[in-house]
Amino acid sequence: MAKVFYNKLVRDKIEDIIVGKGERCEVRTIDSDEEFQQELLKKVVEEASALSMTRSKEEFLEEVTDLMIVLDTLNEFLQFDETTMQQAVLDNIARKGEYKNRHFLHWSDDKTYESNESPQGIKT
Repeated sequence: MAKVFYNKLVRDKIEDIIVGKGERCEVRTIDSDEEFQQELLKKVVEEASALSMTRSKEEFLEEVTDLMIVLDTLNEFLQFDETTMQQAVLDNIARKGEYKNRHFLHWSDDKTYESNESPQGIKT
């Protein structure tokens, strides 16, 4: 059987699942904090993309929990506790609001807008 190369961060039980099916795999442990962080950030994109492709409530629940586990792992890695995260959410809502009104922005003359997009990586 041909090898399928994934080259990505996987959950802790994936190796056992593969071996349990009578198949082989190669797994290594990421020792570098920087590499682990980068792989988690890639996983956010992967899981968010999968979430956006769901077409049923069951699929949505599966994919949103996958994404939440990655985000929880990142929060733990960056040492954000639940209280800090809850307060950050409340502060963010106070500044930007929520999505209850379903506003869709077509355009703006806002000359002070600065993109928050940047290269991946968070300084710890």
